[in-house]
Amino acid sequence: MSTGPHTGAKRLREMLKDPNKIVVCPGVYDGLTSRIAISQGFDALYMTGSGTSMSRLGWADLGMATLTDMTANAEMIANLDTSVPLIADADTGYGGPIMVSRTVANYARAGVAALHIEDQIHEKRCGFLKGKAVVEREVWYSRLRAAINAREKMQSDIVIIGRTDSRQNLGFDEAIERLKEAKEIGVDVVILEAIQSKEECKKVCEIMGDMPVLFNMVPGAGPFDLTVEEAKALGFRLIIFPGVCSSKVLDGVNQSLALLKSSGKEEAYNGGGVQKLFKTCGLDDCVEIDRMAGGKAYEKVHQV
Repeated sequence: MSTGPHTGAKRLREMLKDPNKIVVCPGVYDGLTSRIAISQGFDALYMTGSGTSMSRLGWADLGMATLTDMTANAEMIANLDTSVPLIADADTGYGGPIMVSRTVANYARAGVAALHIEDQIHEKRCGFLKGKAVVEREVWYSRLRAAINAREKMQSDIVIIGRTDSRQNLGFDEAIERLKEAKEIGVDVVILEAIQSKEECKKVCEIMGDMPVLFNMVPGAGPFDLTVEEAKALGFRLIIFPGVCSSKVLDGVNQSLALLKSSGKEEAYNGGGVQKLFKTCGLDDCVEIDRMAGGKAYEKVHQV
């Protein structure tokens, strides 16, 4: 159980200072997936917008999750272990400059280490779905300026990431021009969503120079996949895997429920059962807090 001051943004900034390091972030969306990722020792986490929409609302990622939905989820995840930086999806910023400013303030207070703001229209969708539309350059730039101004006003360390989805319909050159201006405005990291080739990967990293570029890795969603090492070799400084948990949960739960429906029984689980689940989710920390305070209410929770 982590109750210390927010250190995630500072830790992420330290990681980004190392030009030879690539920050690997598994996509998480709830307490359990976040706890599992933390237990595996990842340096940072990524709160996926699609996962948040599906887990909190039960709906596909079509822009239905609100600032309230996203902030609440991000705050919970970020505070499970404040030493592990959380990068969080912030969609379009949820409005014009005033709302973007509020988004940054809410995320920063919640303990989020970094957030990305994209140039899609408000009727947005997951970055790998077809039919995306983006706003005019200046509209996106105003979102980014508002984000940076809000951070400066708060004297926060939160990392601002500019993401362009313009590659799909407007082409690589347009996307690059948008990212160049985002760099001039003062963002800390950039994302070129839905890159179409490894050559484009190398180009965007070279063009951005010392600006860290993040790669969004969704297996099978684009024309190519990258491993962590391949992404690093191409010049990326961060890589996120948004679906690494949600896709496996979908398959696993479907299989388990199909068996229950067809056979009327639950398959025996030999991986530790309830004790393992609770230990992953902080059981030992909670018991220790109670013990150190003189409590005895949970002395027997480990007994089989």
